[in-house]
Amino acid sequence: MPSARLAPDAAAFYAAQSAFSDPGSLAPLYANLPDDPAQLACVARDLMIHRLEGEQFCYAIAQDRLHNDAETRYLDDILRIIIERNDAPLTQRRDVDDRFVGVCRDFALLHCSFMRHAGIPARLRSGFADYFGSDGFHGDHVVTEYWDNERGWLLADPQLADPMVIDTFRIDFDPMDVPRDRFLVAGKAWQAIRAGGADPKTFGLHPPQEGPLFGEWFVAGNIRLDLAALNKVETLLWDIWGTGPDSDEKMTDAIRELYDRTSLAACDDVPFGAARKLFTQNDGLRTPRTVLSWAPFNGPSEVTLR
Repeated sequence: MPSARLAPDAAAFYAAQSAFSDPGSLAPLYANLPDDPAQLACVARDLMIHRLEGEQFCYAIAQDRLHNDAETRYLDDILRIIIERNDAPLTQRRDVDDRFVGVCRDFALLHCSFMRHAGIPARLRSGFADYFGSDGFHGDHVVTEYWDNERGWLLADPQLADPMVIDTFRIDFDPMDVPRDRFLVAGKAWQAIRAGGADPKTFGLHPPQEGPLFGEWFVAGNIRLDLAALNKVETLLWDIWGTGPDSDEKMTDAIRELYDRTSLAACDDVPFGAARKLFTQNDGLRTPRTVLSWAPFNGPSEVTLR
């Protein structure tokens, strides 16, 4: 008998595809996929390369792929790019030149889509990982969270599902069971900062000496992304909307109070009903139809979502 229990409404919600994870007309490509989360992580990993992994994989990433692949929001479009480059079954490991060039969100979205297709409740989680370096910095990252009938919700990092990547970063844990003190979901990171137990300068896209994308304001934005993902709105990481400044200097008590409340939903033990209500009823948190996308290579533009 299962030792963990997921409420039926939450199980049904997270086992169904979202507008972002749905393979659409390409669902037949999933026909021969395994139904084991770890095997599915390996399939996803072998179809993609992170756009920062060119040197690691001894591959010169073409500029158009480097700039444009990761701007692909929807899983059906990601699949089209993959099969246009190589129309072999998805279970066939691709040569690097045939892979989709993405970021952490894309590995997680593909893995999540595979698991939902198999009937496994799954969702994306935005937060901060400490395992890509040894300097104590918590880097902006996205993983999947899936339901295990024995243990409940587990974090999985499909980007790590390659022995070379594991060796490069000296990963000492199971990528299908990422310890929650190694990957802090956004709300947990916020709570640690607000309690004085963590330095906001150690959370962001990169350390302070490398640019401005770090700090309390960045963590707040990550909470907004995580709450959206918990509601199956799995946007690009640079899609911007809602309540939140672009520097710590512009943070106010009212904004901090909003994210104090939101962090209680975007946490390890997600209260499903509260997360749904907070997202759907708060204009400062809910993803609008049109967002500002601040593409790293292509610059800002307004994008209307499906």
